[in-house]
Order: sequence, then structure tokens, then C-alpha cells
Amino acid sequence: YFSPSLFPPPLPIPVASCLSNLFSSPPLAGDITQKGYEKKRSKLIGAFLPKAPGKGKYHFLSGLPTCLSCAVCFADVHTEAVQAALAKQKERGKMAVPMPSKRRSLVVQSSMDAYTPPDTSSGSEEEGSMQGEGTPTSSQGSINMENWISRAIHGSTTSSTTSSSSTQSGGSGAASRLADVMGQTHLENHSTPPDVTGYTTDSIQVERPQGSTTASRATPKYGNAELMETGDGVPVGGRVSAKIQQLVNTLKRPKRPPLREFFVDDFEELLEVQQPDPNQPKAEGAQMLAMRGEQLGVVTNWPPSLEAALQRWGTISPKAPCLTTMDTNGKPLYILTYGKLWVRSMKVAYNILHKLGSKQEPMVRPGDRVALVFPNNDPAAFMVAFYGCLLAELVPVPIEVPLTRKDAGSQQIGFLLGSCGVTVALTSDACHKGLPKSTTGEIPQFKGWPKLLWFVTESKHLSKPPRDWFPHIKDANNDTAYIEYKTCKDGSVLGVTVMRIALLTHCQALTQSCGYTEAETIVNVLDFKKDVGLWHGILTSVMNMMHVISIPYSLMKVNPLSWIQKVCQYKAKVACVKSRDMHWALVAHKDQRDVNLSSLRMLVVADGSNPWSISSCDAFLNVFQSKGLKPEVICPCASSPEALTVAIRRPTDDSNQPPGRGVLSMQGLSHGVIRVDSEEKLSVLTLQDVGTAMPGALMCVVKPDGVPQLCKTDEIGELCVCSVATGTSYYGLSGMTKNTFEVFPMNSVGAPISEYPFTRTGLLGFVGPGGLCFIAGKMDGLMVVGGRRHNADDIVATALAVEPMKFVYRGRIAVFSISVLHDERIVVVAEQRPDSTEEDSFQWMSRVLQAIDGIHQVGVYCLALVPSNTLPKTPLGGIHLSETKQLFLEGSLHPCNVLMCPHTCVTNLPKPRQKQPEIGPASVMVGNLVSGKRIAQASGRDLGQMEDNDQARKFLFLSEVLQWRAQTTPDHVLYTLLNSRGTIASSLSCVQLHKRAEKIATMLAERGHLQDGDHVALVYPPGIDLIAAFYGCLYAGCVPITVRPPHPQNIATTLPTVKMIVEVSRSACMMTTAVICKLLRSKEASAAVDVRTWPPVLDTDDLPKKKPPLLYKPSNPDTLAYLDFSVSTTGMLAGVKMSHTATSAFCRSIKLQCELYPSREVAICLDPYCGLGFVIWCLCSVYSGHQSILIPPSELEVNPALWLLAVSQYKVRDTFCSYSVMELCTKGLGLQTESLKSRGLDLSRVRTCVVVAEERPRIALTQSFSKLFKDLGLHPRAVSTSFGCRVNLAVCLQGTSGPDPTTVYVDMRALRHDRVRLVERGSPHSLPLMESGKILPGVRIIIANPETKGPLGDSHLGEIWVCSGHNASGYFTVYGDEALQSDHFNSRLSFGDTQTIWARTGYLGFLRRTELTDASGERHDALYVVGALDEAMELRGMRYHPIDIETSVIRTHKSITECAVFTWTNLLVVVVELDGSEQEALDLVPLVTNVVLEEHYLIVGVVVVVDIGVIPINSRGEKQRMHLRDGFLADQLDPIYVAYNM
Repeated sequence: YFSPSLFPPPLPIPVASCLSNLFSSPPLAGDITQKGYEKKRSKLIGAFLPKAPGKGKYHFLSGLPTCLSCAVCFADVHTEAVQAALAKQKERGKMAVPMPSKRRSLVVQSSMDAYTPPDTSSGSEEEGSMQGEGTPTSSQGSINMENWISRAIHGSTTSSTTSSSSTQSGGSGAASRLADVMGQTHLENHSTPPDVTGYTTDSIQVERPQGSTTASRATPKYGNAELMETGDGVPVGGRVSAKIQQLVNTLKRPKRPPLREFFVDDFEELLEVQQPDPNQPKAEGAQMLAMRGEQLGVVTNWPPSLEAALQRWGTISPKAPCLTTMDTNGKPLYILTYGKLWVRSMKVAYNILHKLGSKQEPMVRPGDRVALVFPNNDPAAFMVAFYGCLLAELVPVPIEVPLTRKDAGSQQIGFLLGSCGVTVALTSDACHKGLPKSTTGEIPQFKGWPKLLWFVTESKHLSKPPRDWFPHIKDANNDTAYIEYKTCKDGSVLGVTVMRIALLTHCQALTQSCGYTEAETIVNVLDFKKDVGLWHGILTSVMNMMHVISIPYSLMKVNPLSWIQKVCQYKAKVACVKSRDMHWALVAHKDQRDVNLSSLRMLVVADGSNPWSISSCDAFLNVFQSKGLKPEVICPCASSPEALTVAIRRPTDDSNQPPGRGVLSMQGLSHGVIRVDSEEKLSVLTLQDVGTAMPGALMCVVKPDGVPQLCKTDEIGELCVCSVATGTSYYGLSGMTKNTFEVFPMNSVGAPISEYPFTRTGLLGFVGPGGLCFIAGKMDGLMVVGGRRHNADDIVATALAVEPMKFVYRGRIAVFSISVLHDERIVVVAEQRPDSTEEDSFQWMSRVLQAIDGIHQVGVYCLALVPSNTLPKTPLGGIHLSETKQLFLEGSLHPCNVLMCPHTCVTNLPKPRQKQPEIGPASVMVGNLVSGKRIAQASGRDLGQMEDNDQARKFLFLSEVLQWRAQTTPDHVLYTLLNSRGTIASSLSCVQLHKRAEKIATMLAERGHLQDGDHVALVYPPGIDLIAAFYGCLYAGCVPITVRPPHPQNIATTLPTVKMIVEVSRSACMMTTAVICKLLRSKEASAAVDVRTWPPVLDTDDLPKKKPPLLYKPSNPDTLAYLDFSVSTTGMLAGVKMSHTATSAFCRSIKLQCELYPSREVAICLDPYCGLGFVIWCLCSVYSGHQSILIPPSELEVNPALWLLAVSQYKVRDTFCSYSVMELCTKGLGLQTESLKSRGLDLSRVRTCVVVAEERPRIALTQSFSKLFKDLGLHPRAVSTSFGCRVNLAVCLQGTSGPDPTTVYVDMRALRHDRVRLVERGSPHSLPLMESGKILPGVRIIIANPETKGPLGDSHLGEIWVCSGHNASGYFTVYGDEALQSDHFNSRLSFGDTQTIWARTGYLGFLRRTELTDASGERHDALYVVGALDEAMELRGMRYHPIDIETSVIRTHKSITECAVFTWTNLLVVVVELDGSEQEALDLVPLVTNVVLEEHYLIVGVVVVVDIGVIPINSRGEKQRMHLRDGFLADQLDPIYVAYNM
């Protein structure tokens, strides 16, 4: 099936032009499916395709190393195929891929770095190329300076890259219409996203004014929900939302067909496994037979070893030239004769053996390994050193010259040297001078390298061997001759050992198959240190006394034609090149007249096994046939470090026998079978043969994975070779050696086909008719995606066929796969040209995705472009693949453009969950059991039972308690306020507080003219004024509401909240300090809010002298004592009503739990405006009589150690703080623990340190806090948390007695299904949950199903319901939607105990009975809070808590300091704060996407990278995710980068 008749002729001109019309306008990235190709193209081409087999070569000019500028104008079939695939996508309908938004600074910066005029050193190609491509005379090289500078300054003028680049024009109608809808609705509240799915995308296109996109605009901050207009007249809200809508529309398109079967990932959540498609092609051929190469001829005068050959030629023809080296001008630099080689090698051998170390203790002995470190332009010195080692019976290990201490891959080479036990490195004088030196002139130890003695091999430095000394020349035996290094897919470096007999046999086999004869001239362009360059140019040449003309890489860079010129000049018979050398010659040959290649009898193409080399070979032949090049001269060969030369095409004189060709279907190849392509003309791979097996070798093809079983004749597998002439082991690695060098292929019945072991070559291919070998790729480049095999080289070729020259450099594309969610995912990284604009690059990227999908039917997971010259290079200028992959995975590649397509590629996500109907009551209740489990209920101690000497109990009202204390203990200090220096700013005793409160009551009555029951807003900084004002209100019979004052530096966003609380609470007047009074009347304030509508403002700094005639005494303890307002994390302002009864019960409960008495001191560092924080700051001291040391959290910003120093100085046993305070201490004091210790800070007396919060305990923070201050005496068990919510401000609080807080580990995947599954610590997917403190006295808790309101069993996840004397009595709202939330305060269970009235906390959690006992001797019930119901996100039918996803994301990269997630139109949006340079922003996109997929089985829709401090945090240290969402949708975040994942 390889007859030339299968190749249709190139398409005639008219079709080409028709087709070009088809592709003229670039299609937008489509969704990626496998629909049939469009009819239009096949109709066009159909007419011209031959019906009957016609003659004519199929020129497959394309792919990796070729850009045939104008040299060859053949139909580049692969490019044509790619264009057709793109056109097909276009036919199926335009897709709008939302373009990422990038901050302007980022655009200009990344372009500016790259705007250096192209330097010639930027190697490329598989191993480097001319400045990108072309000759030094190409337009690119002669770019003029002014043009360059102006381009650099103006950046990419066309790109719309303001901080919120506008939607790609031509976006779907719905998207632009959405922008308008959003523009009108003013998006006041995004809590319900508008349902945009209903719009049809018909003919409405919105006209976009073409204004300047760079107009400056004031960035509004959050609180402001009005929409801004940007410079180009698009409502800002429309920007982001329109892009998201584009994304949603794109993602709605059909995906690949769903798959049926699943495997269980040790849980109910099932990941789909790819099932083989029943229709996929299967191998049908017979089992192959092993192919034997011809007999290795025993020639009479072949030397018994290579050293013997050197001795022979060095003595009988010392004047014969052995090696000619060139300088960078192409002039012969030096001619090494066989005589000189022989003498100098002996000198090197003698000196290494006798002049290193001492006579008794020589440094090296025969059999030791020695490193050879020689530059690529000095083959002569290398050759002398190499043969010197052979003569001294040492084992040379040739390696690359380390240029810097951190070269790509150099560390791995160091490991190889270390494992080989190398202590001596041979090098040349020039190289030794060029190595990096320390200040003392020593050569430093390179990273990961062993300590080496550097030995210079130049003759002038060596002493002459004595007359009687002679090297010991033996016949070739099984000793190791040399070690060739090999870099693996993962970057590790292995040493392949080659025995002396293998070395000799390989030289003989090459001599026979290449027909080498004495004194032939051979031109070598390859690296002479390893592989084909070493085998032909250093070893086999000496065996046959040939003359090698060595062309250094540096000369090729300056003059790509140099090798052809040398072939002409020396009438060389043989040349060893790579396809890129042929390609460069093609590009540069235009101006050469006198080229004559008729002397060549063999052109060895070293990388002929790369399938894409065929295009270079064809093109080269096509151009140079007229210059005397004979077609049969081109001899591709296949080789590998392990098996040495695997196959080589023999130079025949019979020009009638054309070389073998195969046009194979890519689809077939991906399933591992060989199918000659018939109908799908687009996705084909054309292969050329690499000749037959080597003389004396046996070759077979085995299945690439699993048992080495022989393949069928139409199956692709790994080539294996059985021959003397192969490597024998990986040095020092017996396990890997066994798997590679000791393979016994089996036939179908499982019997080995030979008693001798085979060596795996690492090459994938098959043996065709006539024993010809065909190579389809390398094992290293193999990527198995969804059960199908793809080769990296093929993907590269397809990417390059998409108009590459304009946007990226050829040969600077890396393709590799990474493993995400149990499958390999393809990543493509390319270097972008400095002059391509954002839109160009993005357009190119989206086309590459479509092309790869069209040709290979595989999705690309991530496509990244990096600035030019930033990918790590190998020593010969190629891309260092494993290093690139490493950088990508650790987030330090710094791309300038990224496009991720997880929605397209990830097809093995678990099925979305279907909710199961709950069990009804009948089957459930039996006594106190639910479905056989104890009902989850628990309670704190009973308040009524406890007899204690609580004097305050006899008073119903706090105001009475204060009056009683002022009479009985007038001078007892209740409150002490500290300033930032830790000194006392002010304090209040019982009587001072009482008197101050009286005066405030008078002021309210006289100046405020307030009636009892009026509401008063108290706008005070945290401190003593606030407390006095609160009791003043109680004395006057008014209802106080504490409000956080506006922030003087940020009035615009903080003042509206103050105004809102004042209005919603219906405050009749405001009380505050003189300073804040002034602030409320300032110019900034009037800009933020309407100051004329404030209620009267009373300044308490100026109090009346007289006291009120009579203090108010409430008649009914169930009347309102105060209102507690707070903004929830979802951005809802909610005020709850606290009655006098509840307030007293609250204080009593805390007094009992924390054992508070007048003799106690408690340090408090939290915000006193709502919840438990307010109660502890303002109320508890008056009730229990203990002294409160007040530390305003804002003072910690000045002095982070303030709180802990106060705790230590006052010998406090109990302290309360907030998470923000704890975080401040952990971050701010992390490095100061030693100095704090020396200042006498001692925390050993602390018995309880309680974090006051309304969320799941932040276990990581509390643990790191405990660990950090353990050295300062803090007991690890002292730190605990509390839990409160709107309906009950404190449900749990650790307190003093009772067991320590417990921690359990639950399965995060079970939680998503609303189930609790306890697991071991450290097991995968485990999530630690800490108990939220002990349930307070007087509190009862039950866990109920939030939907059915039925009780749940122990350890079941449900809503926490609470019943307690200090529950709030309801919401206080203006809007009449009380009915809506009425069940928050008075809910009843649907079955079981249906009488009790419960309040619903709105938090999910579970109760678990522990083995511990509490104070009363009962078994202790622990309450674990999982998260708020209204924060949780429903995705794929499962419930996710934002904090879990955020924790994963923050862990993924060191530069992510904070993260917040929210959903919008079912897309998951991840916002990350970047602590680092903006260049790192794009590194985060793939990492964030990977970690969320791996750990949460979710696909991230949008990744937003912002500056530090953009994610809004409220006073309790909780993230305001809904605020953030509104800010994002209204374009107010000024993000560094927004990526829309496809």
C-alpha cells in the first residue's frame, strides 16, 4: 500500500483560489466537535481528485522544520488541510470566543521587553534556527530603528486593551443585546442574574461607536452600583457580562457525545472513563515476523578494536587528514592528521593515568568514568580526549559545556556525573577559560554537580610519555567503552553504556550499510559529542581512515549554506545533516550560482525518523536536483541513544526504485493502526521509509505498553532491536535497564521469539513491505488523551500550518501533556513575535485550537504564548521541553497570552447529581431515632437549674444592674481602653459610667426631644464613649443602634453604609464625637451622600452639667433593648431586635460559660458593632462586674504586638479577638517571636483565647497562630472559636470548663452531596473541621433538613436550628417582607417534636456525639459548622462552599495571597489577588483551572487576576463575595487580567 500511485497531483490553480476565498476571513473559534466535513469544500476539490490511480509524487511540504518562503510553491498539503479544517469550523457558524481582558500596563510591558530588534542568537527550530526564520537579509533583520522605537512606544495601537477591553466585535447579537439590557436595568442587585438564555440571536446587531478605547475613566469603587460609561460608550456593566454571555452561548453548543460507563473513584461521585468506541479501527493484519538485517560481512582487514585502527593509521599514514575544523567565517581553522591524533591521544592517556594524584594513589584507574566538556566548535580537542580515554581504558562521558550555574537541564547532567562517580573533567584551554569563575578564580561547583578536577588536554600543558610507556591495546571486549547521555521526557538525564564490542560492531555495521571506504571525505554538521554525529564523524571515520569536515553550529547560524559550500569545495562523498540544515539551505540558496552536489553519494538525514522531515527532504531534492543532487542520495536514518542506529536507507545506484511512501490516516494512527487514507484527505501523515534493519540485527515491533507482544502487520508499535551493536544499560539503574535493554518479545501464544534480549528503541512505527521501516513518532512525544494516541510533533506541525510566520517563531513551539483529572491534557506553548498585536495573537490561538481539533480530533487544554526568547533552550538552541513543562506547572513560565479550553477537553467529569426525594416521616421516627440513628440534638447547661451567687440575676434590666453596681462598688473599674502604645487612654469605674450615662440621657431628652422607644444611632470609634452612649440611651428609654463610623480615608464607600443603617433603623437622632460630627458635614461627605437628610446629630463631647430628674424604667422586659445591625457576607443588611429579657439571658449565659466575676480581667480586641463582639465589649462587664481591657483592632495596624503585649502585661486569663486580628498577628509578628520573648511577652497564663466569628472555624489560621506563639507560652488548647449568627448572636463559645475543642476530618466529596463521611487525617479529599466551641447554657440545638424541615440523625449534614432565651426576637426591617423571613425565627419541625419553636441559623453543620464527657458527666456533643446556606453554590447539582475552592486555589501558587469565588450564570468565577509582578498574572490561569478540576471536579469559567486588597473584606474579616461579583460585572475591579476559559 505504498505505491506512488496513491498520491493525487497538487490541486490546479482555480480550486486553490476558490478555496482561498473559503478561508479568507478568519473564523472565530468554534466549539470543538467531530461533525462531518462541510460539503462545500469536497464539492470544490472533488472534481479534481483522480478517479483512477494516476502517477505523480505527492509533495507533503509542510510541518515542523520547513518554511519554504518562496523557494517552493507547491501546494503545502498540511497547511491546506488545516485551512480546510478551519473553513469547516467556520461553515458551522461563527463562534464568539470572548477575548481576555488585559491591563494596559501589562500589554505594553510585555511587548516592550520583546521589542528588541531580533538578535541572531535566538536559536530556534528543533535545535535552533536563524533569527526566527529566513536569512539575515530578510526584512526582519533590517528593521529600521525609528519604526521599531515608535512601535514600541505606541504599543499595539490597534488592540482594545484598556483595563476592560471591549467585547470582540462581531460578538453574538445576544451578547451585545445583553449589554443593553444590563445598561437599562442598572444592575442594582445581582442576587438573581437576569435570565439571558431566552434571547434569540437573530438580526439585532448593536452599533458600537468607534471612540478611543484608551479614554481615562474614574474607577468607581464598590458601594456604587450606578453604572459608569467608558470612553467608548459601552455601559461598563455590559462589558464583562457581555463576554460572559458570549462564553455561556459558546459553551451551550453540543459537546462530544457523552460516554456511558464509569469507574468508582472510591465514592459515589463517579468519574467517567473513556470507553473504546465500538466503531474505532482495529488491527486486522497477521502477526508480524521479526525482520533480519543482512549478514554482517567479516572483512579480513577490519581492525580488532577501534584503538587498533587508530594505531594502524597513526603509524602507517600519519600525514593523512583526519579532521578539518572551520572558523565562523567558514575558513579551515585546523587540520588534525592521523599521526597527530595518535600521538596526542597517547599523551592524554599517559598524563591522566600518571600525573593525577600520587604514584601510590592515582586519581583515576582503568574503568573509571571521566567527563568530556568541550564546546561545539572544537571537535579536534574532543577527538583527542575521547581517544585518549579509550587508550587509557577510561570511560568517557561527553556532556555539554555548562554556561551558567543554572543552565536548563545542567543540574540533571550533574546528577548523571555524580551517579557515574566522575571526579575528573577533561576540557580545552579555551573552554576552561570561559567557564564561570568565582572571585578567587576557582571554577564554582555547578548546581547538582559533584566536585570535579578540571584537566586541560592541550598538548602544551602535558608532559611527554616516556619512551618505554605504551598504551595497552586489546581486542574489543565487554568492557564499557563510553557513556552517552540521554534526556528523558521528564527532564532526567540517563547515561547509556556502550561496550567496546558494541562500539566496534556498530562501526562495522555503519561501514557496511553506508559503503564507507578508506580516505573518503565526509561533511558533518551534527553534534559530534553524541548520536549520529559521534558515530559517523568521530568513530566510524577513524575505523576507515576517512577525512571529516566538521561544520560548527555557530557557522551554520551565520551562513546556513556553509555545509553545501564545503561539499562542493572538498567534493565530499557523504554529508551528515538534520532536516533543519536542509531547510535553512533552501531558504538561503537563492543567490548561489556555482553549487554542484554531484559528488555526494550519500546524504545522511539524522532526524529522518521524524515524520515531518519528509517535507524538507522533498523540497531539498526538488531545488537541488538541478544542481547535481541525485534522488537516491538522500538517506534518512532512525536512531536512538539506547539502540544506536536502528535503520538507515542504503545509497543505491538503482534510481528506478523509488523510496517507500505511506499516506496514513491520523485518525487510524491515533488508535494505533495503519490505514492508508482514502476519504479524509485532510488529516493524513505522510511517512518516508528509513531503510531496512542494520546488518547483523534482528528487528521487531511490539505493543507500546504492557507485555512486549508482537504487533500485527497493520499496527503501530515500538521498534525493538536485537544486535551486538546497541547500548547495554542505563548506568547504575538496573530496574530501568531491565525494562529497556532486556526485553523478550512474545508471539500471540506468549512464547518469546528469541532467546536473546531485544533493546527498546523508543521509536514508534512499523515494518512495511520489503522490510522497510517507517517511523511515525517517538515514545517520548506520545500523549494518550482519552484513550487515543497523539504525537507531539504532529500537533506542532498542525499549529505551524496556521499562518505561523506572522505571529510565532517556527521551531519555537513546545507541545507536551500534563495529567489533570485522570487523563493527559495537551498544552501548546509558543514564542510570540514582538510585533503581533493582542487581537492577532488571540485570533491565531483560536484558529490553532480549531485546526488541531479538525485535524486530530483532540482538544487543546491550554495554549500559551510567551515573549520571544524566553523559553528555556537546549545547548544547541532547541526548546528544552521538560524544563518548559516544569516552568508551566510551577507557574513561572510568564506567558503573555493564555487560552484555556477545559470545557472542551474535560469530558470525564462526574455526571451532575440528581437530587433524591427525602424519606418521609412514616418510615423514620422511632422514639429519638431517625432511620436508626440518634436524632442530632444537643443543649448547653440549663440556666434555671444553676444555683450560683449571681446578684445581677435579680434585676430584669441591664440599666438597673449598672445603677446597683454604681451604688455598691462605685470605684470598681469596669473598662480600660488602651492606645497603640499600650498605655491606658481612659478608663471607667461603675460610678463614672453611671454619671456619664445620666448626662447623656439628659442630653437626649433636652436637646434631642426624644420620646421613650425612639431609635438612636451611635456612631463612635471603638472605645469608652460608645459604652457610655449605649447606657445613656437605656437610661433615657431610647433604643440604641451601634454603627461603625465612616473611614476618613474612604468616605465614598463607607459613608453610604452608615447612611443606610441610620435610615433603615429609623433612627430619630445620631450621637457621636466632635471629630465625626465634623466629618459628617465635610465636603467629601456631601459628595458621597445627601447630607441634608441626616437626622439631628448630637455631639457627646459637650455634655450638659445637670443630671436627669428621673431615670427611665421599662415596664415590660420583652420590649426592645437595642437593635443589632450587620451586613452579611452576601451583602444583605439585616437588623435584629434584642429584647431586655434576651439581653440579660445572653449576658448570664456568657458569665456562666466563661466564669466571669468582678475579680477577673478580660482582654478584648474586636469590633464592637454587632453580634457577640458588641455584647462582650459593651454589656458583659456591667452584668458580671469583671474588668474589660479594650483594645481597638485599628490600633494593631500601628503596633501588631499591642494585643498580645496587653494580654501578657495584665496577666489576663481570658481574651477575645477576631480572625482579622489573629491574621494580623500571624502575618505581622511571624518573625518577631524572639524579640517579643526578650521583651518579656508571656502567654502562659492564657486559659481561653476565643475567636468571635460567624463562619466555619478557620482551622489553618488558628493552628498557625497556636504554633507560632507556642514558644511564648501559649497553650495550644487555649485557642478556640465561637459561633453566632443573625437569629442568635452566640450559639457556641468555648468557655473555661468542658473538654477541649475536637477536630474531625470529613470527605469533601461527600459534603457536596450534603453527607458527612468521616475519614482519616491526610486521606485524599479530606477536610479538617474544628468544633465551634461549646454550646452555651440555655441553648438547645437540633439539625434539620433545610428543605423538608425534618429532624436529621447524628453526623448528618443539615441546617443548624437553635432554641434559646437569648434568641433575637425578629428582623427589624423597613420593607414589608417580614413574612418572607418569619420562619427564620419561628420554625417548627415537620415531624417529631413539632411543638418547640426554633430559629433557623441559615448555616449547615452537623452534631456528633464524642467519647468525651462534659462538666455534668454527660457525653459531649460537638457542633461542627460547615458554612452558610446562602454563601453555598449549587453547581452540577452539588453544593460547594466557596471557602473550600478558595483554599485549594490559594495553595496552588506562592503569589496568590487571597482568593474569592462566586457564580454567575452557572459559570464559576475565580478572583485571585496577585502578590508579585503583573508578568506573573497569566501563570495563575492554568494553575487555578487545574487545581479546581483536580480537587473539586469543577471547570472554572472565568479567572480574574487583581491587585492585592481588591477582594472586599468586612470588619469581621469575612469576604464580601457578592460585592465583589457586582464590582466585577460592573467593571469596577480594574483587573490585571481576565481569562475566559473555553
